Amino acid sequence: MPVLPRLTLIASTLLAAPVFGQPQPPMSPLVQQLNNGNWLDTKEAESLRDELYYQRAIHAYMTMLPALNVIGMRDGSEKAFGAGYNVLPIWKKRMDARAMVPTPNADVIYSMSYLDLKKTGPLVVKAPANVIGMFTDFFQRTLTDVGAVGPDRARGGLYLLLPPDYDGHVPSSYFVVKSPTYNVFLFFRTIMGQGDGKPDPAPAVKAAETTRVYPLWAVEKDIKPMEFPDASGKSLNMMYPVDQAYWTKLKEFVDYEPVAAIDQELRGVLASIGIVKGQPFKPTARQQELLKKAVETAPKMILATRQLGREDQRQLYYKDRQWERAWAGATAEWFQDSYLDVNQRATFFQIAYSSAPAMVMRTTGAGSKYPFTTRDATGAFLTGAGTYKLRLPPDAPAALFWAVTAYNVTDGTMPETDQLMPSTNGYYDIPKQKDGSIEIWFGPEKPADVVDAAFIKTIPGRNFLVTLRLYGAEDAFYDQTWKPDDVVKVK
Repeated sequence: MPVLPRLTLIASTLLAAPVFGQPQPPMSPLVQQLNNGNWLDTKEAESLRDELYYQRAIHAYMTMLPALNVIGMRDGSEKAFGAGYNVLPIWKKRMDARAMVPTPNADVIYSMSYLDLKKTGPLVVKAPANVIGMFTDFFQRTLTDVGAVGPDRARGGLYLLLPPDYDGHVPSSYFVVKSPTYNVFLFFRTIMGQGDGKPDPAPAVKAAETTRVYPLWAVEKDIKPMEFPDASGKSLNMMYPVDQAYWTKLKEFVDYEPVAAIDQELRGVLASIGIVKGQPFKPTARQQELLKKAVETAPKMILATRQLGREDQRQLYYKDRQWERAWAGATAEWFQDSYLDVNQRATFFQIAYSSAPAMVMRTTGAGSKYPFTTRDATGAFLTGAGTYKLRLPPDAPAALFWAVTAYNVTDGTMPETDQLMPSTNGYYDIPKQKDGSIEIWFGPEKPADVVDAAFIKTIPGRNFLVTLRLYGAEDAFYDQTWKPDDVVKVK
């Protein structure tokens, strides 16, 4: 062997040989943290896996709540009135506490239906003039406002709703929207007339019944006639599930809707608890226990978030009042300046439904605003055993009308008292104070000198919240030259 190659081989062998007696290098921090570089005890590993499953179920509950919220509404409605593009239930005598639904409004006439574009293909909706409404997908993401803030500008018009996978011809002369989900929520509110010292629902019902819905490509003889069942006075459960049905209905929704309706990261969260499109959902006995725990605990977590409030105080309308804004300065889609406000979104859909730009934009004389409060002037929570007074200063800045309603704090349903409608509004002849202000009273018993229209009954032993609605909010509200007083507890 030549000398040079032999020396090279020896040198390379020496370089490759292990060197002993050197200082021992430090241990990796993660090796130290994770059981000194060893596998976990099997029972600990299983416990941690269960904990992760539970946390993912909590996350899934909170992020999927907008969908389950509207699914509960659909199921309750269709159980009572039937399904179909031509079925539009209308609360013709106003909505009251017999309809279990988050923050319903007794002071407008509601028309609500649930359209399935997978079954029908593209649908045309003829919207009435002067409606306050919207179309949303089944994550309650607004497809378009309808009415003064919508493209029809309160004139009414033909809206064309396209399913997510539609690639056919799109005729002109429609207001066209394409939904990310096959299921679409139609939500119209029509304004009552002024009756004899009280609101008159008849004009609003008449307007709502001019709504027409039909498949785009159907010929006239095949279009089903509209049905307008009267939903008033019916006992309806339109709430989202509070048990294992939450997960089974979520699985049905995931299977039915297109993949693109839910982003891949959220699909990953759902997959981690066994909900995958097109695959069986078969949680083990232990996983069923964890899902049950999650569906019971997640609502408490959301309630706690609402109860304790935000550190940044973005939810407050005023620096010197208790009134809050449900969107906390976010857009109608829950975007803050640099993030998606998932906590605020969950707190909203626990007690409400239907978020739309018209509710958030500062549109003078056209949009609607909903300041609410859970506290009295001292900061104490409102409780049904107490007697309270709310003063509204003169000239409430609402081009259409104002209304005040009390709700249960847990889910936004109406307190189930014999009053049935825990609300009042500007259509009533409520006596004015000397300065032109109006006083609204709350409590378990009506004070002797208060008229019926100025009193809202509450339930002892239960907290409640108060919402002030301003339809057609005007500049005095936006620049805060007009502000509602705080709710005051009266001894």
